[in-house]
Amino acid sequence: MNCPCTSGKPFAECCEPIITRQRVAATAEELMRSRYTAYARGHIDWIIESQSPEGRVHVDRKATEEWSKRAEWHRMEVIEVDRGDVGDNEGFVDFKAYYTLGGEDITHHEVASFRKEDGVWYFVDGVEVKPRPFKRLDRKIGPNEKCPCGSDKKYKKCCGRPGATV
Repeated sequence: MNCPCTSGKPFAECCEPIITRQRVAATAEELMRSRYTAYARGHIDWIIESQSPEGRVHVDRKATEEWSKRAEWHRMEVIEVDRGDVGDNEGFVDFKAYYTLGGEDITHHEVASFRKEDGVWYFVDGVEVKPRPFKRLDRKIGPNEKCPCGSDKKYKKCCGRPGATV
C-alpha cells in the first residue's frame, strides 16, 4: 500500500518508520510528509511529538484528533522546499493538503517551518497561504453599453442577458 503522503513509496518504507520512531526524519520534507500521514492515519501522538518542544503546549490534542478522524484525507503536494536538508538546521516546506470535511472539499496551503535540534527535526510553525483574489484583466462591460459583439444593442439586451451564450 502506498504512503498517504503521495511520495509514491510504500507506507512501510516511507512514513511508517518515522511515525513508529524506528528512525528519525532525515529532512524537513520527510518530517512534513510523516506529519501529513499521521493526520491521515490518526497517529496523534506523532503529531504532538514532532512539534517543537515549546510548541507542544499549544497543541489541542482533542481537537487535533477530532479533525484527523472527521476528515477524509486525499493527498499531499509538496510545492517547494527551502533548505531543510540533511546538513541544515532549519527548513521550510511549502505544501498543499487536500481533504474533505463535512462534505466540503478543502485545500490547505501552508508554508511550514522546521528546526533541527540534536539531529532531530521538529515542526515549529506554519503560515497559511491564502488564495490570491481574482483580478479582471479586461474592462467590465456595463449593462447599458453597446454590446461588443457588434449588434448595436445594449449589452443587457444582447450577450449580457440571462441565458445568453457568448
